[in-house]
Amino acid sequence: MIKDFLRYMAYEKRLSQHTIISYENDLNKFSLYLQENAIETPVHLVSPNELRQWIIYLSEEEMAITSINRKIACLKSFFKFCLKRGTIEKDPTEKLKTLKKPKRVPKFIPEDQLNHFLDQLSHLPEDFQGLRDRLILELLYGTGIRRAELIELKSEQIDKKNYTVRVRGKGNKIRLIPLNSTLRELIPRYEEQKLIEFSGNTCEFLIVTNSGKQSYPTFIYKKVKEYLEIFKTIDQKSPHILRHTFATHLLNRGADLNAIKDLLGHSSLSATQVYTHNSIGKLKDVFNQAHPKAEEDIHK
Repeated sequence: MIKDFLRYMAYEKRLSQHTIISYENDLNKFSLYLQENAIETPVHLVSPNELRQWIIYLSEEEMAITSINRKIACLKSFFKFCLKRGTIEKDPTEKLKTLKKPKRVPKFIPEDQLNHFLDQLSHLPEDFQGLRDRLILELLYGTGIRRAELIELKSEQIDKKNYTVRVRGKGNKIRLIPLNSTLRELIPRYEEQKLIEFSGNTCEFLIVTNSGKQSYPTFIYKKVKEYLEIFKTIDQKSPHILRHTFATHLLNRGADLNAIKDLLGHSSLSATQVYTHNSIGKLKDVFNQAHPKAEEDIHK
């Protein structure tokens, strides 16, 4: 059945040779597991329990979750094929679920280091490029917007009277984000230099390249990485770390989690809750300062 399945995936489904080889390796490893555990049932006739036992075995062997999930996907495709061919009456993978990946705790820049960094940006040249580079960094940290949202941001989306920016996020959802005092002062200066630099023929997008065209992902990434090289202890030097830093700093200063969710444009609170892990140190400080029993322990 395995050979028939691989031929079907290669010639009917036209999957890549790399995928076919991966499927073959996964199914052969499962067959070997059955043999080593004295399970004489043919691969295509195994029970749901035997499948679950293999997944447990792989987990105990500390195989990466992504690799285990790939094997589960392979098994689901294989038994779907068997069911279609009529060699089995019921799919044993019907209730077999992929494993949940542990959420990675977002990296962020400590507040004192970030403030020092932003202070240094004020010494950049007051020409178009200097103000543009500073605005990229100040916007990413000051509003928490995504790189794609920054690229698509137009000057008309900035309300200079109410000091807000209208951001179009995922799913075309619109959200309003307040502008801090630095951005209120920096944006008009940048736009003035932008007009001078390109003789009034400016692009509708706020952030533009040296040639006056709309910025693009690699351009923004390289600009941010160039300036964040100052942080030697931080591996991730992408625009997204400034978004993580924005959220973490708000939470550390007591902002409501639902408010942070709305500012970030998250569709659910669960996506925002990852930042609570970064704030456990802050929570401990608050506990030590405010809880009566903690105070007793401190003075012992």
